[in-house]
Amino acid sequence: MTDERLTAWVHGQVQGVGFRWWTRSRALELGLVGSATNHADGRVLVVAEGARDRLEQLLSALRGRSTPGTVTLVVESWDPPRGGLSGFVER
Repeated sequence: MTDERLTAWVHGQVQGVGFRWWTRSRALELGLVGSATNHADGRVLVVAEGARDRLEQLLSALRGRSTPGTVTLVVESWDPPRGGLSGFVER
């Protein structure tokens, strides 16, 4: 299975509630690399690379009911992997 890149903008009450830490934990459990970054408008940008099925599991988790805070919308896009990532970092 080929790797892909998932870019997901997470909307809602997702800052100051442990959302980035929670996302990092899920991504590492799935063997993904990338980052979760707070933005000034209140959204969190999640960028992850890895196998498509594992990325889809992460996306499902982001949309699930067990996230910290309140997720109201997740807007995702898919691209070929760019590489250059190691681990999963919170920004």
